[in-house]
Amino acid sequence: MNILNNISLLPYNSFGIDVQTKYFADYQSIEQLRELLESDIVKNEKLLHIGGGNNLLFVSYFQGVILHSQIKFIAVTEENDNSILLRVGSGVIWDDFVNYCVINNYCGAENLSSIPSEVGAAAVQNIGAYGAEISDIVRNVETIDIKTLEKQIFTNSQCNYGYRTSIFKNDLKGEKIVTAVEFCLSKKPNFNLNYTNLEQEILKNYSEINLTNIRATIISIREGKLPNPKIMGNAGSFFKNPYIFSKQYERLKKDFPKMPYFPINEDIVKIPAAYLIEQCGWKRKFFGDAGVYEKNPLVIVNQANATSTDILSLAKEIQKSVKKKFDIDLETEVELI
Repeated sequence: MNILNNISLLPYNSFGIDVQTKYFADYQSIEQLRELLESDIVKNEKLLHIGGGNNLLFVSYFQGVILHSQIKFIAVTEENDNSILLRVGSGVIWDDFVNYCVINNYCGAENLSSIPSEVGAAAVQNIGAYGAEISDIVRNVETIDIKTLEKQIFTNSQCNYGYRTSIFKNDLKGEKIVTAVEFCLSKKPNFNLNYTNLEQEILKNYSEINLTNIRATIISIREGKLPNPKIMGNAGSFFKNPYIFSKQYERLKKDFPKMPYFPINEDIVKIPAAYLIEQCGWKRKFFGDAGVYEKNPLVIVNQANATSTDILSLAKEIQKSVKKKFDIDLETEVELI
């Protein structure tokens, strides 16, 4: 276990931005994490813990220490005829875990196939797609307190999960490091097919609906909408889908009768950010080497050698235009560092 100096973060961010950090360290166990947290360097420097860097945009040289988990295991903690509890290390690649579940016929994670993340970061972010969120299957989250080094376990309800957020992104941001997550999966078929046209898409290519076919279909859909970050730098959805009051939606519908929406409750609706961005004419437009992906206006891409400034400038112009046209504020899903 070494604390490295002046390391490039190019392998640790999906945007492909070549910025450096003053210090960087991987760790393979809770014991190593505690040793790092007790070291003089970590105590005296700004600290950032990252996952795979799939939801980050580094805007400049990081003047501090970046820690990254390599705690990798999947273990059965409890099992019966109907369900199974799996305890998973924070450094496990998220899609490797989903694949493990599908292969073993454990139901609950399949709709989240192919999301680039690591298990710890996914639980902090509350990743979601195709009508599912990780919070649907999280039983508890294990953490280490950065200051006291004490272990603390948070139940699902204590995580305060919301749309792409949790207590670890809000009240406890910068205080806890996730070391493991326990998931509850069903051993019985309990498929989530509520997302628009998902069932039809599966049956286009398969005669049966099962975990393998659901996963394959979702991977295919994602590949059609999202660029591979190894080929074209991106962090997936750059903006969150905004929630607005139903009364505001009714006013907007008069001018934009085809505006899609998803009711959250009697007072709130969710509007697809992709629709708003495309209506403002941003699809396929570029700002230097930063641009809006041609197949999905929600995705900002680094076509070649875009800088973080290029990406931020484009994002701000998109936000301004959506605000002007719809009076809706777009919030970034990507975290700016």
